[in-house]
Amino acid sequence: MAPIPGSGLAKGLAVTLRTMTRKTVTEQYPDALPELPPRTRGVIGLFEENCTVCMLCARECPDWCIYIDSHKETVPPAAPGGRERSRNVLDRFAIDFSLCMYCGICIEVCPFDALFWSPDFEYAETDIRDLTHERDKLREWMWTVPAPPALDPGAEEPKEIAAARKTAEKLAAAQAQPGEGTS
Repeated sequence: MAPIPGSGLAKGLAVTLRTMTRKTVTEQYPDALPELPPRTRGVIGLFEENCTVCMLCARECPDWCIYIDSHKETVPPAAPGGRERSRNVLDRFAIDFSLCMYCGICIEVCPFDALFWSPDFEYAETDIRDLTHERDKLREWMWTVPAPPALDPGAEEPKEIAAARKTAEKLAAAQAQPGEGTS
């Protein structure tokens, strides 16, 4: 059976008329902020205390938009007779968001949980050179990172928490019985 001439036009006009009769929804953006999904990729926040300057994030970044500078510092021995240790100290951590493609690889490869997604998306600049944000600005965004979702109540306790709880119980039991074993 051959299609009726003009039926496609009639269907298109019907869709247009249906859409025209619906009430429009306009979000007043600057006055009313949008409700973002929990996993929104806005900007990357840095938790500086966890950064060990391992450089994995900078090496794995496909855009090479992460800049890290550090220096080595010697740490005195923890116990007398021990040897000195050296550790990396973070001097500069910057991300050039004009180059970043928000892939999240840097966050995924960080073994020490120093990088997180923040849902903050309002960081526009008038000059592209101002889109390189240093560690102070990245640290400010860390405070906008939402808390992780709660664990499933039916799930088993994580082994790290279970080990810490058992150690705490042993210490509490040892402190409760201070007189046993001394004579």
